[in-house]
Amino acid sequence: MVHFPRFPHVRLPGRDRRVLGLGHHDLALVTITMFWGTTFLIVHTAMRHSGPLFFVGARFATAGLLTLLVFRKALRGLNRRELVAGVSVGVTIFLGYALQTFGLQTVSSSTVAFITALYVPLVPLLQWIILRRPPKPAAMLGIACALTGLILLAGPGAVGGAAWGAGELATLGSAVASAGEIVLISRFAGRVDLRRITVVQLLTASALSFLAMPAAGEPLPAFSWVWLAAAVGLGAASAVIQLTMNWAQQSVPAVRATLIYSGEPVWGGIVGRLAGDRLPGPAILGAVLIILGVLVSEARLPRRKRPRSAAVRGSGKSGLGAAELPTGASEGGEPADGRPDRAATPVA
Repeated sequence: MVHFPRFPHVRLPGRDRRVLGLGHHDLALVTITMFWGTTFLIVHTAMRHSGPLFFVGARFATAGLLTLLVFRKALRGLNRRELVAGVSVGVTIFLGYALQTFGLQTVSSSTVAFITALYVPLVPLLQWIILRRPPKPAAMLGIACALTGLILLAGPGAVGGAAWGAGELATLGSAVASAGEIVLISRFAGRVDLRRITVVQLLTASALSFLAMPAAGEPLPAFSWVWLAAAVGLGAASAVIQLTMNWAQQSVPAVRATLIYSGEPVWGGIVGRLAGDRLPGPAILGAVLIILGVLVSEARLPRRKRPRSAAVRGSGKSGLGAAELPTGASEGGEPADGRPDRAATPVA
């Protein structure tokens, strides 16, 4: 069994290989985002045989019971902080799925896609308000690229001037819930046992989905191998996905994770293209902008050169001028390329 490290932000020799600026934690999030983009067809088929809340409940019940079975021994150490953290994230997972499903009943899919995309700028805003961590300029530039790309992917009909009704407001609530999930995972990452918190998150989302069925007037569906197979398959995948999110976001800041997650419709479009769908030109441009946003967010903007102090300019004691500093150092004590020591950077 593979055990995820609890403090992956500690750098280990030979483990910091990066591909296109993406570390192994980033690539793990890219992988699960690719999978998200391929699940639409499965969920769409399952909805012909089951109500949305029941299917979400069954899916997360499968995921929760699977993680409960695997991590049953670790659960003996469950404490109050982990219980609160798991329930909090579980509530956001439930709200994200339930509110978006409600919105899809009365709002076009393109409009839902556009409104849901608002979680991209909401994440840095919530992080600033809740965690007191303002986003960096490069991250804001990446967010602008990704949000523009998502709007292009949603299509011109999504940005129309239609009046906002219950469906649109519910979808907006879904976007806020999705942003809250990302921020909360980053808030608790590294401070809780990711095995225990994952079990609590999944079981909370499942229980709330089942409890919401009577209020929504959704009946129990007739038995079908279609919804059962889809719920079990996606449930097992959800267990791995949620565990991966909890693990990777111990090292990947919330804003950067958001930009990676925004690539979900890109992968969905690729799968659709392979299935015979044709993406219009603006949608292709939108996909490019989303990928560009992820890469730009990691860019290091040039810094102003600080004037040398009088002590450095005129002192003859050290024998070194500003231009004679040792290779690999700067006047501020940082590496010459301007990148701060990642091990000393607070994990978002």
